[in-house]
Amino acid sequence: DHQDSFTFNLVHLLNSFDKVHVTNYFDINQNKLNKANLVVFSPGPGEPKNYPTSSSIYNLIKGKKKILGICLGFQQILYNEKGCITQQKNIYHGYQSKIKVLQNSKLFNKNHIFTVGRYHSLKLKEPFHSKYINITMRCMKTKIAMAFEDRTNQIYGFQFHPESFL
Repeated sequence: DHQDSFTFNLVHLLNSFDKVHVTNYFDINQNKLNKANLVVFSPGPGEPKNYPTSSSIYNLIKGKKKILGICLGFQQILYNEKGCITQQKNIYHGYQSKIKVLQNSKLFNKNHIFTVGRYHSLKLKEPFHSKYINITMRCMKTKIAMAFEDRTNQIYGFQFHPESFL
């Protein structure tokens, strides 16, 4: 939990799939982290470089546990994969966007269009190259990366908020 108001909306969504334990960024429960099958890096304020503990955890568990990043968590993962996280031209807080699933997605139907809720002022600067991470969704208007999949290491991320009412 990066101390974001959306964290517990995300918890309620994920609770419908499995038991969820929330650990505050400032008080990591190492025992729960060690037992977890999936680690979710939550939304939050600021930028990835403000969360060195999350970077340490990511680098420790990469390839050992499933990982999901939402908004700041999405940026946190890409930041640790040598992606440059930068300010967007426009700020998207409480904004609806149409995003399109790209041909390389294995999780979603290709060319499917979603309407999603966005709450971010940062983005992945492109071009971004990775051996394992594939950008799999883009905003239809701005072409900004909105999702990625790393099937080899079981790491996934969404720049948008799947738990948002938008």
